[in-house]
Amino acid sequence: MLIPRHSHPMSTRTNLLPANVYQYVLRQTREPAVLAELRAATSKVPHSVMQIGADQGALMALLVRLIGAKRCIELGTYTGYSALAVALALPPDGKLIACDVSAEWTEIGKPFWRKAGVADRIDLRLGPGLDTLDALLAAGEAGRFDFAFIDADKPNYPAYYERLLKLVRQGGLIAVDNTLALSGAPIIELDSIHAQAMLAFNELARKDERVELAMLTVGEGVTLLRVR
Repeated sequence: MLIPRHSHPMSTRTNLLPANVYQYVLRQTREPAVLAELRAATSKVPHSVMQIGADQGALMALLVRLIGAKRCIELGTYTGYSALAVALALPPDGKLIACDVSAEWTEIGKPFWRKAGVADRIDLRLGPGLDTLDALLAAGEAGRFDFAFIDADKPNYPAYYERLLKLVRQGGLIAVDNTLALSGAPIIELDSIHAQAMLAFNELARKDERVELAMLTVGEGVTLLRVR
């Protein structure tokens, strides 16, 4: 079931497009009702700007289906919108390992995961993401994942990325969030530690011959990296 076209709330998720253009994008985006409900619940939570937009959720779901992904990882779950978007796109036997440090925020998403009937596809692992990735590598999971999404603490992006390059199979996809903006401000105009970390990560990815990449002006910038 899709939500009515007119009922998208105003979103401050991106300033990369003129507001009227972005509102048009949202009106043209199919957002499953359960995702719209989770978005509404998240709007009452601190830092709700951290939630990805409906357009980005639709893109990620499409990518997951396009590559036939069955096993996925995400770093940074927040209230579980991206996890739900991905889980809905997975086959019944698909699995998403969702990594986050906040029991409080991820708890908001759980009822919606259950309502959507995909709670069994989401394996939430609370704790530092690097620990979870290292544990997966130690367990022999290298090359066994199809898709990964990084949307966590910016200074750790290179460390997450290096581990995901081992965990994601050849031809698999790593999507990286906030590669153009943070909280609505372009990173090229910011001087914060987080913005500097994103600029450094972008350079690292651009020069990395292990991947093919495309930087998209979706949300706050999403870079897609295909593992060679």
